[in-house]
Amino acid sequence: MLLISCPNCGSRDETEFHYGGQAHVAYPENPNELNDREWAEFLFYRDNTKGAFAERWLHSTGCRQWFNMLRDTVTYEIQAVYPMGAPRPAAAPPAAESGTASTAPDSTTTGTARPSIAATSTSTASRSTTAPEGATK
Repeated sequence: MLLISCPNCGSRDETEFHYGGQAHVAYPENPNELNDREWAEFLFYRDNTKGAFAERWLHSTGCRQWFNMLRDTVTYEIQAVYPMGAPRPAAAPPAAESGTASTAPDSTTTGTARPSIAATSTSTASRSTTAPEGATK
């Protein structure tokens, strides 16, 4: 869960906010001169960047005010919160990647070892048909 710092109300839980899409999308100067494809691109096409991304947010259960946030889409780190109409602040430099996946041969993420099935039984004779003590039938 994110802890978002509203510029008007202070830090609040993410559940109090609604995502409003990409920030700083300029409205067309002459929308009546756009053809259908250009209008559709303005309405629906947005960046999908990995890393620092400027977003609009609404504090829907608090002050009900819109604001912008610069957030890293990989780490979810909030880098800046700033009012609507303000220019986008410079992004923080990307952090060095530090992977935690194991490269051991028995690793479940990268290895090829498989679990042993020698001790498992497939015969129905060894299975109990009575319920364990305390279980209801």
